[in-house]
Amino acid sequence: DIVVLLVYIKDNENRTNRGTVGGYFLAGRVMTWWPIGASLMSSNVGSGLFIGLAGTGAAGGIAVGGFEWNATWALLALGWIFVPVYIAAGVVTMPEYLKKRFGGQRIRTYMSVLSLILYIFTKISTDIFSGALFIQVSLGWNLYLSTVILLIITAIYTIAGGLTAVIYTDALQTVIMVAGAFVLMYFSLIAGFIQVGWYKGLEEKYFQAIANVTVANTSCHIPRADAFHMFRHPVTGDIPWPGLVFGLSVLATWCWCTDQVIVQRSLSAKNLSHAKGGSVLGGYLKMLPMFFIVMPGMISRALYPDEIGCVDPDVCEAVCGARVGCSNIAYPKLVVELMPVGLRGLMIAVMMAALMSSLTSIFNSSSTLFTLDIWQHIRREASEQELMIVGRVFILFLVGISIVWIPIIQTANSGQLFDYIQSITSYLAPPITALFVMAVFWKRVNEPGAFWGLMVGLAVGLVRMVMEFVYGSPSCGEEDNRPAVLKNMHYLYFALILFGVSGMVIAAVSLLTPAIDEDNVSDRHRDSPQLGSMTQGSTGSHQSTCGLTFRQVDRE
Repeated sequence: DIVVLLVYIKDNENRTNRGTVGGYFLAGRVMTWWPIGASLMSSNVGSGLFIGLAGTGAAGGIAVGGFEWNATWALLALGWIFVPVYIAAGVVTMPEYLKKRFGGQRIRTYMSVLSLILYIFTKISTDIFSGALFIQVSLGWNLYLSTVILLIITAIYTIAGGLTAVIYTDALQTVIMVAGAFVLMYFSLIAGFIQVGWYKGLEEKYFQAIANVTVANTSCHIPRADAFHMFRHPVTGDIPWPGLVFGLSVLATWCWCTDQVIVQRSLSAKNLSHAKGGSVLGGYLKMLPMFFIVMPGMISRALYPDEIGCVDPDVCEAVCGARVGCSNIAYPKLVVELMPVGLRGLMIAVMMAALMSSLTSIFNSSSTLFTLDIWQHIRREASEQELMIVGRVFILFLVGISIVWIPIIQTANSGQLFDYIQSITSYLAPPITALFVMAVFWKRVNEPGAFWGLMVGLAVGLVRMVMEFVYGSPSCGEEDNRPAVLKNMHYLYFALILFGVSGMVIAAVSLLTPAIDEDNVSDRHRDSPQLGSMTQGSTGSHQSTCGLTFRQVDRE
C-alpha cells in the first residue's frame, strides 16, 4: 500500500489534478477499464465479506455464493443502463442525480443522510469488526490498538490521494487478495484431498461435521441437508430460491447500480467504453468468491467441527466469545491451522488489504456525499479549496466514529455476520432501488411521488428492523417466540415486498400530482455521451443518454 501511494504521488501528480473537486472525487475522469474493474471488486470484497461469506458457507453451505453470482448481471446493468444516465446528468453523486431528475433538495438530503447511515451500520462497522476478529484469531494482537492503527493508515492515504490513490491502491490490493485467497484455497483443497477427499469427500465430511458437545433434544447441530444445493425450498430454505433470484436482485441493483461507493468508480472512467469494460471485468471477478471464500469456509467446518460447528452456548463463548455460534471464525481458523508461517503472513496481508481497500472506498465516497450533497447545500458559496478541506476533515470524523463503534461491534457479535449485513440492507435499500429504477425507465415519476415513496418505504423498513433488534434470534435450544412476520418471512422476501410497496406509492402519488414538464424529461434513445467530456455543472444543456434525458429542474 505504501509503495503504491508513493508511486502515485511521484508519477501522477502532473497527470491528475487533485486540487480540483473533479480530480479529487472522480480521479480526473481518466481511469481505464482494468483499474475500474479491479476497484469494483476490491471495494465490495472487504474483510467483512471474507469473514461473513466463509462463515455463512460453513453454517449453511454453497447457497450463499449466489449472492456473489447475482452481482454479475447487476454490474452489466450498471455499465449499459445506469452509468450513461448518470453521465448525461453530469453528476458526481447519486443524491445529486436525484436532485437533477426531480428538483428540490429534500430527496437529495435524505439520500445523503441515509447513505451515510448505511455505510456506518453495514460497511464501516462490519469491516472493522471482521478485520479485528481476524487479527485477534490469527495474531492474538490487542483488538483496539491494531484497529486504530489500521484506520489511521487507511485515512492517511485516502485523505492524501483522493479517488485516484484509492483506485490504484484497490487495483493492487485486488491482485493481492485474489492471489492470496487462491493460495489459501490451494492449501485448503490439499488438506481436503488428504483429510476430506476433494468435492465428493467434502460432501461426506461436511455432513459429518457435528460438534462433540450438542444441545439435547435439538437438531441445530446437524448440517443442513440442502447444504450443497444452490436453489433451496421457498419456505423451509435458509436462503429460499425465490428470494435468491428476485429479492436479492433488488439488493444487487441498489448495491451495484445506485450505491455511491460503486458508481463513483465507474464515473471516473475516461469514456463510456472503459466504464463498460470495468463492469465486465468486475462481473467476472465476482464469480470467484464462491471458490476462494465459500468453499474454504465449508472445508473449515469439515476439518474443525468442534470449533466452527459449536452449538452449546458455553462452548461457543469459550471458542470465539459469542454464545450464538462461531461460524464467523471459519476463514481465520483455516489460515492459522493450515498455512505455513511465511504464507500465513501473506494471508494476513490479504485480509488487511481487504479491510483497508474497503474502508478507503467507503471513506472517499462518504466524504464525497457529505461535501457535495450536504456541506455545499449549507455553504452555497464554498470555494473548491474549502470543499477539499471539508472532505478530508470529514474522513477524520468517520475514523473517530469508527473507533468509538468498536465496543458496540464486540457486544453485537452474535449470529452470522453476512446475514446481519444483508438483512439491514433489506430493510433500508429497496425503496432506493424502486426509485432509481422508476426514475430511469418511467418519465412520469415526479418529485412528490419519489419523496413519499421513500418515506413510506423507510417507515415500513424501520418497523421490521426495530422488531428484528428487539426480538433478536434464538440460540440453539431456545423457543422461537418471535412474531410471524419475523419467524416466517425471510428478509429477502421482505426486500421484494418492500420494493413493490415503495414502487406502488411512487406510481400512485406521481399519477395524482402534476407531471414534470416535458422540456425537463424527454424520451429514451440510444445516443451515448463520452464520459470524459462531462464535468460537474454541465447540466444546463439538453444531454442525451440511453436512458432518460435531462434539463436541470430548479424546483425548491
